[in-house]
Amino acid sequence: MSVTIDITGLPEEHLLFAPSPLAELNAMLHVLSEPAHHPALQGWAACTTTAIPPELSERLLEADFLWRSSRADFLVPGRPGATLAEELDAVDRIDDELYVAAALITTCGASRPDRPTASPLTDPAANERARELALARGPRQAAFADRLLADPPAVRALVRRMLEDCRSAFFADAWQRVLPGLAADARHKADLLARRGPAEAVGALSPSVRLDESGGRRRIVIDKLQDSSTSGTDGSGVTFIPTAFGRPHLLAVHAPGWRPVLQYPVAEAGLPEPVSLALVQQRLEALAHPIRLRLARTIARGPHTTGELAAAWQLSAPEVSRHLAVLRKAGLLVTERRGRYMLYQLDLSGSARLGSDFLEAVLR
Repeated sequence: MSVTIDITGLPEEHLLFAPSPLAELNAMLHVLSEPAHHPALQGWAACTTTAIPPELSERLLEADFLWRSSRADFLVPGRPGATLAEELDAVDRIDDELYVAAALITTCGASRPDRPTASPLTDPAANERARELALARGPRQAAFADRLLADPPAVRALVRRMLEDCRSAFFADAWQRVLPGLAADARHKADLLARRGPAEAVGALSPSVRLDESGGRRRIVIDKLQDSSTSGTDGSGVTFIPTAFGRPHLLAVHAPGWRPVLQYPVAEAGLPEPVSLALVQQRLEALAHPIRLRLARTIARGPHTTGELAAAWQLSAPEVSRHLAVLRKAGLLVTERRGRYMLYQLDLSGSARLGSDFLEAVLR
């Protein structure tokens, strides 16, 4: 499963790497709404939540579905500006139909479409469907959707004022702290693009992003839970925005009418690189087999040879070797040679990333 962005024939200068104050504010607001997604930032989230004025907290709660489970596309600019005000001015220039569609995709929980759909501002059936979806997601979503559909300019002005108030409440200080690192990362990626080409630059974003150049086409492939595609070849290009507050999320804007954008977390010293969904699935399937799970529990306690494992579980050595090969391919083994013996041990650090319950079970 993946999101693909077709960039076949796109000039390299149309690939833009730049930090965005609005996109980073969007990431911060998501952290405040879902601190459990960001364990390393829970301290910041707790302190910031306490410091935000109560009146602003209430307004943020009313609109938090714009950034809680997914993000409104207008909060992730395709052409980042130098300041938050500049980017909010650009949002103000978006027409009501595009703005409302982006907001309702998040408030109503709908998937981003691959092609333009009827506007709920002009199509009665789309309007009714939007209200039904919003109502199913709760009274706050329903109230917001009703207000937005009835009076888009008023709601847009309210959202802008709220985002501007965030600047003085907490964003300005945090942005000043992270901007140097984000700008340095964007410069590094742009330098990679100029010196080594798009494959190197795109591959440096995340292990979950790659450039596919098969079949005479060139596509950016992003490891996601949905299958969608878009294109940057209409002349708009593609934008890559580094984020300090977005980890572990890899946010892709790919709806019709929007320049494709990928917001990626900058690398942090001491934190492991993310693994792909395919590798996670491979590891789960490797451990789902009862014999491999027994072998994993044995080698979690210490290194063993193939012969020792065969004797312990009454298996043949070739059978043990086949199962160990599956675990190794999934990146769950570490090996050590002692003389003529090869010893196998479960990679506890990699296994722990599957969850503490699994690690406790195999060590029990």
